[in-house]
Amino acid sequence: MTTPERLTLIGGTGSPYTRKMVALLRYRRIPYNIIWGDPAATLDAMELEKPKPIFHPTFLFRDSAGAMQPVCDSSPIIRRLESAYPGRSVLPSDPALAFIDYLIEDFGDEWCTKYMFHYRWYPTEDADNAGTLLPLGMDVSLPSDLLRQFKEIFTQRQVGRLYVVGSNDTTAPVIDASFRRFLAAMEAHLATQPCMLGKRPGAGDFALHGQLTQLVGFDPTPRAIAHAVSPRTVAWVDRMEDQCGLEPQESDWTPLEDMPHSLKDLLSEIGRVYVPALLANANAVEAGEKTWESTIDGAKWTQQTFPYQAKCLKWINEQYRALTGSDRARVDAVLAGTGCEAALAKP
Repeated sequence: MTTPERLTLIGGTGSPYTRKMVALLRYRRIPYNIIWGDPAATLDAMELEKPKPIFHPTFLFRDSAGAMQPVCDSSPIIRRLESAYPGRSVLPSDPALAFIDYLIEDFGDEWCTKYMFHYRWYPTEDADNAGTLLPLGMDVSLPSDLLRQFKEIFTQRQVGRLYVVGSNDTTAPVIDASFRRFLAAMEAHLATQPCMLGKRPGAGDFALHGQLTQLVGFDPTPRAIAHAVSPRTVAWVDRMEDQCGLEPQESDWTPLEDMPHSLKDLLSEIGRVYVPALLANANAVEAGEKTWESTIDGAKWTQQTFPYQAKCLKWINEQYRALTGSDRARVDAVLAGTGCEAALAKP
């Protein structure tokens, strides 16, 4: 069998999705080269066409003609890698368990990133920290005068974009309370097993890990909260960074029916905050509205409409409908009372 060529990806140390994928590549023992930098500028220098939209990380795959093709979006890339590199899978073989993993991954990618963006740019101390470190992450030798310029421009732009993810004075307490509940659920869950679905990581673990690398390792305010609320999560993030030494067995997946109750607490947080956002956003997309408004955890929430997150809801339902009747019943039993069931249209 021909060994696939070494992968190349372009990303940043301050990008949770880059950290998600680098940790996954290490765990799966997939050889890779990473270029630390701006994907757009790097692709321009390589004279490659940029994908739209372009973001961290950008992978370089060869198409059927052998030409290098830049590709973004971590979740589909994970599935692509499963086909190209067999073994050490991050997708549970049990379809019902795989659906729960998919739901956790989506929550990590699409809601936990609200924690990250909010804490990075809403508190003044954190914005100052990010404004300084992110440009240096692209070029550690950046001259001081250019660093000051980049810091001012980048900080103003990102703080001005807080509204995009719904971060403002009204929602700040909601985001903070959700983050603390999420950490409390993680603390309880990690006390029972080392990964979300057993003794081996799924795609959902890497999605949570990516966001948490920033929340407990980069940004001052959430780092302090995490150390106070969930030291297990802080330690877990460090361990997840490189799990290439783990030798996973099929039996390391905990059967869905044997999951500790702490998993239900995590799913309840997904149902409490993320599901209402998914549904309100999907309604806005269908109505052609550029913004949406809803009540999340008792507070008014307004933000920009994201067509991509409407696709996320669609994909969640496609995964659910693809289950057999018996596997849907197993999933329904786990999700009952969590609020997640509101996102699922019954076949």
